[in-house]
Amino acid sequence: MDYVIEMLGIRKEFGSFVANDNITLQLKKGEIHALLGENGAGKSTLMNVLFGLYQPEAGEIKVKGKTVKVTDPNVANDLGIGMVHQHFMLVENFTVTENIILGNELTKAGMVNIKDAAKKIQKLSEMYGLDVDPNAKIEDISVGMQQRVEILKTLYRGADILIFDEPTASLTPQEINELIQIMKRLIQEGKSIILITHKLKEIMDVSDRVTVIRKGEGIGTVITAETNPNELASLMVGRQVEFKTVKSEANPTDDTLVVKDLVVADYRGIDKVKGLNLTVRKGEILGIAGIDGNGQSELIEAITGLRKAKAGSVSINGKDITNKKPRKITEAGVGHIPQDRHKHGLVLDFSIGHNIALQTYYQKPISKSGIMNYKKVSELAQKVINDFDVRTQGEHTPARALSGGNQQKAIIGREVLRDPDLLIAALPTRGLDVGAIEFIHQRLIEQRDNGKAVLLLSFELDEVMNVSDRIAVIYDGQIVDTLLPKETSEQELGLLMAGQKKNSNIAKQGDTTHVE
Repeated sequence: MDYVIEMLGIRKEFGSFVANDNITLQLKKGEIHALLGENGAGKSTLMNVLFGLYQPEAGEIKVKGKTVKVTDPNVANDLGIGMVHQHFMLVENFTVTENIILGNELTKAGMVNIKDAAKKIQKLSEMYGLDVDPNAKIEDISVGMQQRVEILKTLYRGADILIFDEPTASLTPQEINELIQIMKRLIQEGKSIILITHKLKEIMDVSDRVTVIRKGEGIGTVITAETNPNELASLMVGRQVEFKTVKSEANPTDDTLVVKDLVVADYRGIDKVKGLNLTVRKGEILGIAGIDGNGQSELIEAITGLRKAKAGSVSINGKDITNKKPRKITEAGVGHIPQDRHKHGLVLDFSIGHNIALQTYYQKPISKSGIMNYKKVSELAQKVINDFDVRTQGEHTPARALSGGNQQKAIIGREVLRDPDLLIAALPTRGLDVGAIEFIHQRLIEQRDNGKAVLLLSFELDEVMNVSDRIAVIYDGQIVDTLLPKETSEQELGLLMAGQKKNSNIAKQGDTTHVE
């Protein structure tokens, strides 16, 4: 069998921590080969070894049958290997063309030839169905389009072996479908792909074979057509995983969060939330279902104090918190798992222990008379690390050194252990594996069962249906209907999310009404 990539017996250590232990992965020409594992299993580390960002302690890498030393990413590029990173490496105020040619500029008479480069990029974009404008600025295009720029960057450099690192972690369902079609098109054009993921549906939809790693060790390689999601989940986490969330009926009581006639504008001053009304009660999980861009982010940011509301009110337990500072809102009993964990969830250069203490560092028992008790900080950090299975070398590890999924678990642990009256969970399972998703869903349900209110924002309809007690559908900045999960379907929700009204009559906001 001829392989375009062979990674044989790879071992990678970070001090005493073994991230990859004798792992073998072999990629055939023209296949999509999935690399599956839990958060922190060592998937990205293994691919960073292939791309030359890390040097292995042991093992051999072969490209098209020839043993190679990939000492840095430039060597990987020369070997035809390109990597599309989970967190994009783009300069926001540069154009698409400027980002793609950066470090690999075409010159004419000593000058950078932007015009010719843009033509070449346009041609590549059309060839692979990427539909990218070479002259657009990165800051003006969507996350999904930015990812296409990263793909173009690898193609521009001549890559025929592409590594996709958790490519769907930040995408909407529509963008995920488009990316899958792009990957299939790349294969038709003679490329080979390694897909790092823990999303079983995507693996079943797009991959030819799957290599599973668990806690840094290779578990084996299986043919996708000969396996199923349950078997893959068991291989990944080492136990049977429940895909259906088990929970009792909710018993909601008093209103915790009341949003009235809220109007919120985006950074351009355009209203994205338009007179929205919403209520979340003690002892329930209210899920917000909607297509990205219909005011969800602005709504959450207005409730949590990250964005000013133009009009309307927000109250917690009857106390007005409209346009209060984030700390005051936190002290009023609001916990926030933010949509962007890097921008609003963590200080990446702080240790994971200090990040866990961020919300409470000035309060007892962590602080007394303005002096921090580092023993208490350590105790709190260890509790989050242990209770939420945060895979890290220890509390002193910088947050940026953790995998995306483990960063997310640390944030969720910090917010849940504060036991807020209202827990706002915005995309709480983005970037998490099936085992961690199961765990997080149970913690959200525990909060509900303890009489707390939970507001869940998710773009995964099955998650909204599975976890919520009521579902509020948002469209064009307003809640257009509120439904019971057991009395609706994904198809009906999808129509409401697209703006189709129920019998041309929008139910009163806050009602638990069935869509006919």
